[in-house]
Amino acid sequence: MNQGKWRIGDVTVTRVVEIEATGGMSPILPDAKRELLQQIPWLYPHFADENGRMRGAIHALIIETPDRTIMVDTCVGNDKVRGNAAWNQLQTTFLDDMAKAGYAIDQVDNVLCTHLHIDHVGWNTMLVDDKWVPTFPKARYLMGQVEFDHWRQDDGEAQAVVMADSVLPVFDAGLVDLVATDHQVCDQVSLIPTVGHTPGHVSVMIRSQGEEAMITGDFIHHPCQFAHPEWSASVDSDPVQSKLTRREVFDRYADTPTLIIGTHFATPTAGHLKRDGDAYRLDV
Repeated sequence: MNQGKWRIGDVTVTRVVEIEATGGMSPILPDAKRELLQQIPWLYPHFADENGRMRGAIHALIIETPDRTIMVDTCVGNDKVRGNAAWNQLQTTFLDDMAKAGYAIDQVDNVLCTHLHIDHVGWNTMLVDDKWVPTFPKARYLMGQVEFDHWRQDDGEAQAVVMADSVLPVFDAGLVDLVATDHQVCDQVSLIPTVGHTPGHVSVMIRSQGEEAMITGDFIHHPCQFAHPEWSASVDSDPVQSKLTRREVFDRYADTPTLIIGTHFATPTAGHLKRDGDAYRLDV
């Protein structure tokens, strides 16, 4: 599997891929028509193919600081019954790939969920003897208080299944810390609110030795949204707010040294945000 690795001061970020594919993102970004994507030349060849089909990924990002290991988002997971056929009862080598990258499950100190959607919490748990048990038994799982409260009260059947197999088992095991949207995880890692995709959505900031990086989460799904911040995802809970969030964050970090690491960006996954007329582009 493709893996990326970045250094921010004395912190490293390692990418472990569960799924990477071309095509399949159009239902998520319905405004991103192929003919429009073909008008954004910098998307090629990494983030779209010559036919205007988007490339995307589902991956975990493992932050290693001098004193702790933090996994940001845990993908879809194996054995999970899902309505999306591409994600239903997956059997991937994710944990083996994680081990090959140098991380055993008992080395993870924190599991940090940017939000609680289906493709960000899956490996929170794994199936053992027909029971969902915490995959990372020595970790504290960090979830936003606002996010957790929202989805625990949601009566949608699809999210209820996700909560039942991937969130509540770690909560019931006493491994969850519910945190604020501006929580300081450690000296080098903190959260910032980037709401709109979900009510309690956060992004992750890494700061070390004068260097900085952001792990986006899903306030942006694909780099085409740098060129068109007005394109909201069909799965955004508040599409208007998500547009405002993108504009505000893009304006803050454009033309700065901050490394932008996309939670669903295909290889090479990370780059620097530049102003491009009235919009933006990602330089990789």
